[in-house]
Amino acid sequence: MTGTRRGGGLLVAGTTSDAGKSVVTAGICRWLARRGVKVAPFKAQNMSLNSFVTREGAEIGRAQAMQAQAARVEPTALMNPVLLKPGGDQSSQVVLLGRPVGEMSARGFFGEPGASSPGGALRGGRREQLLAVVTDCLEQLRGTYDAVICEGAGSPAEINLRRTDIVNMGIARAARFPVVVVGDIDRGGVFASFFGTTALLSPEDQSLIAGYLVNKFRGDVSLLEPGMEMLRGLTGRATYGVLPFRHGLGIDEEDGLRVSLRGAVRESAVAPPVGADVLRVAVCAVPLMSNFTDVDALAAEPGVVVRFVDRAEELTDADLVVVPGTRGTVKALAWLRERGLADALAARAAEGRPVLGICGGFQVLGEHIEDEVESRAGSVDGLGLLPVRVRFAREKTLARPVGSALGEEVSGYEIHHGVAEVLGGTPFLDGCRVGEVWGTHWHGSLESDGFRRAFLREVAAAAGRRFVPAPDTSFGVLREEQLDLLGDLIEEHADTDALLRLIEGGAPAGLPFLPPGAP
Repeated sequence: MTGTRRGGGLLVAGTTSDAGKSVVTAGICRWLARRGVKVAPFKAQNMSLNSFVTREGAEIGRAQAMQAQAARVEPTALMNPVLLKPGGDQSSQVVLLGRPVGEMSARGFFGEPGASSPGGALRGGRREQLLAVVTDCLEQLRGTYDAVICEGAGSPAEINLRRTDIVNMGIARAARFPVVVVGDIDRGGVFASFFGTTALLSPEDQSLIAGYLVNKFRGDVSLLEPGMEMLRGLTGRATYGVLPFRHGLGIDEEDGLRVSLRGAVRESAVAPPVGADVLRVAVCAVPLMSNFTDVDALAAEPGVVVRFVDRAEELTDADLVVVPGTRGTVKALAWLRERGLADALAARAAEGRPVLGICGGFQVLGEHIEDEVESRAGSVDGLGLLPVRVRFAREKTLARPVGSALGEEVSGYEIHHGVAEVLGGTPFLDGCRVGEVWGTHWHGSLESDGFRRAFLREVAAAAGRRFVPAPDTSFGVLREEQLDLLGDLIEEHADTDALLRLIEGGAPAGLPFLPPGAP
């Protein structure tokens, strides 16, 4: 495959959202990279509050940054040219080629008559304009890489959106890429979902649906084989593998809006503590929570138990409370007050019990917010736990800062409209610290191993816990192990020879049409 001028590719679609497209795309990227194939991920359009800043200062979905790491390449804006960041149920910020171009309602984005527009960057002929942008990005990647593995969004059978689709069959048709549909068998109904997804597509779209991939299977695969044979008889399409259910993959989620409050961040068992005590971390599940992956590095520490909470009483036994990032700082502030969490945070601060605010959470902890951009609420009082005043600017800050704190080197990334004026306290990662209340705009700082351990030692001392950070925990190594596990899932449980044929040669000729097709 190496050395071609125009790389081949594959689109990984799904029967539903959260079927496992991101995991499968990352797994294929890691499997190919281990084979020596120069591969890149691609998602034409992503809706996510979990984003990342590339080295060139572009904002893309964190899932695509993770997939780039799986592919062992540097992430760029080409890999996620359109990012939608929800600001509520009805509107999203549109990020085009890594830069915000405005807010838009769902009707406006999909080009409904009379809908609002975010401005000149996306006026008129929106679908054609965006399709031209994403296909150009894809072609640039194909000119550089041997293979491009694309991730779809939602389901290609969302027939109400097909006319404006640029991320599923729209991009597959434009690039003539074969499509493998992933289904989550843990939800049930996977065979009906495979058949129905295919049968709702037009003949032209169906001609690119090469086959299926079962995800999250528990049990004896031989029990599934009769169903796969019947599916092949009904559709004329193969099932390219059955991926087993795996706990604790820990990859970056796309959508903070869907985080459940079921308890621990990771499903895998928490490793025993090195010291005598565990350390309990409570993360306030604020509205429009963004980049909640910041706490993954805490959850990776042996003896650290991390949970999301939404009630004041759940802060009582926490050794550290994290107020995470949010796309709605003023909305999060009101939510904290309505639920009594604001008073609980103030009580913690008065008692010298640790609180960490990150990005929007940092802004919430300040004295005053002036917002004519995000919420347009004007002047709003913050919680007053840090001597900080925040003014929202129209220009978004996108940066990859490096520095030091607690005697350790730290790196991170910034994504925010709020500009903080720090009026006192002890400097801390461009934010500040007062007593045991800490605030910073830096996402990802806890992934710096030395700093994370130093910070946890401070937290443990303030909390009176005999907790000792493990001396050898490397978040980067753990992430690589997780990505290798994804590559193993593909290599061991998928028909990799058949996948290579699809990537190199496209969809098989003569695939049958399943009626009724698109309405």
